[in-house]
Amino acid sequence: MKKRGILPILFAVLLFVVLFSLTHGKMALTWQEIWEILQGGGSHAKRLLLFDFRLPRIILAVLAGAALAVGGAVLQSATQNPLADSGILGINAGAGLFVLIFISFIQTTRTSTFLLPLLALAGALLTTAAIFAVAYKRRVGITPVRLVLTGVVVSTGISALTLLLTTRIDSETYRFVTLWQAGSIWGTNWLFVWTLLPWLIVLIGWLLFKHRELDILQFGDETATSLGINVQTERIKLIIAAVALTGAAVSVTGGIGFLGLIAPHITRGLGFKKHWQLLPVTAVIGSLLLLIGDTLGRLSPGSGEIPAGTVVAIVGAPYFLYLLLKSMRN
Repeated sequence: MKKRGILPILFAVLLFVVLFSLTHGKMALTWQEIWEILQGGGSHAKRLLLFDFRLPRIILAVLAGAALAVGGAVLQSATQNPLADSGILGINAGAGLFVLIFISFIQTTRTSTFLLPLLALAGALLTTAAIFAVAYKRRVGITPVRLVLTGVVVSTGISALTLLLTTRIDSETYRFVTLWQAGSIWGTNWLFVWTLLPWLIVLIGWLLFKHRELDILQFGDETATSLGINVQTERIKLIIAAVALTGAAVSVTGGIGFLGLIAPHITRGLGFKKHWQLLPVTAVIGSLLLLIGDTLGRLSPGSGEIPAGTVVAIVGAPYFLYLLLKSMRN
C-alpha cells in the first residue's frame, strides 16, 4: 500500500470508532434516536447523554490523543531518544501535580478552568528541567537509558508527593485523584474541549512549520550545525512546545502514559520519516488509540469503567520493555 493512501484509511477507521463510541455505552443510542435528537426531538435524558456527555468526551479523547502522540514524536526527535515519552519521563506526573493541587484546594470556576493548561505547563516544564539536569552527564550528554531511569525516579517522587497530598483532601476529591492518575478522561464537557482546542491548533501548527528542523536533527548535532541549525536553541524550543502540548492534554484527561511512545513508533513503522507527514499521521493514530482505549473502558463489564490510561498501558508497557531492552543491548 502506498503511503499516501494510509492517512485516508486511518481517518476512515477513526470515523468508524467515533460513530461506534457515539452509539455504544451503558446506555445505547440507536441511529434513529440520534436522528430524532438532531431534529430537536428525543427524550431529555437521551439529549443530555448525546450532547453533554458522550460527544464532548469523544472529541476530548480525539484531541488529547493527537496532542500526546505528537508531543511524544517531537520529544523523540528533538532528544534523538526513541524511548522518550512524557508519561514515562514523569512529565505527565509533574503537570498533573500542579493541576491536582489547583483542583483539590482551590475553588474552580468557568474562568479558572482555562488556567489548567497553563498550570500543567508550569508543572511539566519544571519537571522536564529537573529530569534533564539530573540525567545530563559531562562529556557523555544524556543517554536514552539514563534519561528514562531519571524520569522514572522523578515520577516516583512526584507520585509520592501526590499521595501525601491526598491525606489532606476529602473522600470525593480522593476518588477523583485516583481516577485521574489512572488516566480517566474526566473533563467531559464542552468547556474543556474549548480549553484544549486552541493549544492544539497553535502548537501542532507551529511544530508542522518546524518540520525541516525536526528532520535535520535526526542526522545528529554536527550535521545539523553544518546545515545552519542552532541545535541547542531549536532543541529547547521544540521540547518546550512538546511539553506544552502534552501538559495541555494531561490537564483535562488525566495521567495517560505510553501513548506518546507507541503512536510515533507505529507511524515510523508504516514508513513515514519526514515530519510533515509523520506528525499528522501520528496525531490520527494517537487519537485512534486513545478513543479505542476509552471506548473499551466504558464498555467493560460491571457497573464501573476501566480508565482509558489503563487500557493503553496494557499495550504500551510490554512494548516499552521491548524498546528498553533493545536500547540496552545497543
